[in-house]
Amino acid sequence: MRCRQGPSHRYKERNMKVEVDLELCERQAVCIGIVPSVFDFGDDGALKVLRTEPPQDLREAVEDAAAACPLGAITVRE
Repeated sequence: MRCRQGPSHRYKERNMKVEVDLELCERQAVCIGIVPSVFDFGDDGALKVLRTEPPQDLREAVEDAAAACPLGAITVRE
């Protein structure tokens, strides 16, 4: 008897990419407060993405930061 495999878990294995629309960003630092290992301010005062492809263990925090951004300037892509 052959076993059927369940749904693929590749979604969780895919790399995510984090982007910030700097024209929308007002530097309110909500994202930095949620996941400072991914977001910070650069020397010029603009928001900087420290890890454009963060590890999967940060996925929930990065998605929370994107959802919490008051202006929707953060995008998380697969």
